[in-house]
Parts: sequence; C-alpha cells; structure tokens
Amino acid sequence: MGVAKEVNFLESARLFNEGGRADRFWIVRTGIVALDVHVPGRQPAVIESLGPGELVGCSWMLQPSSWRLGAVATTPLRTYEFDAATVRAMMEADPAFGSAMGHWVAQVLAHRLHAARVRLLDLYAPTAVAAISDSRIRPPEPPPVRRTSCPRSGTPSATS
Repeated sequence: MGVAKEVNFLESARLFNEGGRADRFWIVRTGIVALDVHVPGRQPAVIESLGPGELVGCSWMLQPSSWRLGAVATTPLRTYEFDAATVRAMMEADPAFGSAMGHWVAQVLAHRLHAARVRLLDLYAPTAVAAISDSRIRPPEPPPVRRTSCPRSGTPSATS
C-alpha cells in the first residue's frame, strides 16, 4: 500500500475552504487549481494558480491545522492525496525525511507569501506592482522520492 491515493476533482470543485480543517494535502498530477483568499463583500481573490508537480495545501504542517487559504479546481484535476497525520508520523519516524519535508514546505510557504503579496498589491495598489513583480521567485522543487519496502507487504512504495 502506498502513502498517496489518486483523487480526481471536476472543474469548479472546491478542495477546501479558508478556515476549514487541514487534514490532508495534494500534489497536482494534471490540471490547474487556484488558491484564493476570502475578501469581504467580493468574490474570493485568486492568489496563485498551481499546476502539475505543485503542492496544494501547506496548513496541515502548522497548528491548529486549519486552512489559511481556499482552493478550487479551475480545470479537471488529477492529484495524489496524502493524509496529513500519516505523513507527520513518517516525518517523526525518519528525521532526514522530516527535515526534507519541512524545508520543502517552508520554501513553498515563502513562495506563496510572495505570490500573495504581489497579487494583493495588484488588486489594491496597481501602481506598486511594477516595483516588486520583477522579484518573483519560482516555486521550490519537492524533496526526492525515496523507495522503500512497505512494512506489511514488502512491496516497494514511494515514501514521499
């Protein structure tokens, strides 16, 4: 049994809402998902669009494990879904894996914070965007996948 399961979403399906319980996360296989933030009196503001290979959901690593943003599929979406409690247990059991995951998620969070800053300035202070838009950073690469034997079956499985 692998750690991830394949989960598909239809276009316009909401993966999670801001403030909801963050008990899982996804890696996009195909399609696009938009991260958005609630804006009182307006439609949610899209902060960033994520595509194949990108992490959807970082809040599962931070207490109190509630979503800081929302996410909606903007195209049909195929993902690998991970249970947060299982991954956190793996991180505790394997400090090197835990460190790699922690660094990766921290890099993703730094990128998302920058993207949110640029997008909110774009929405609310259009003249300020040109000053910082050239400093955009690329999303970080995920940690390498290690192959190990599944403890129950002895068959190979991906651990990240």
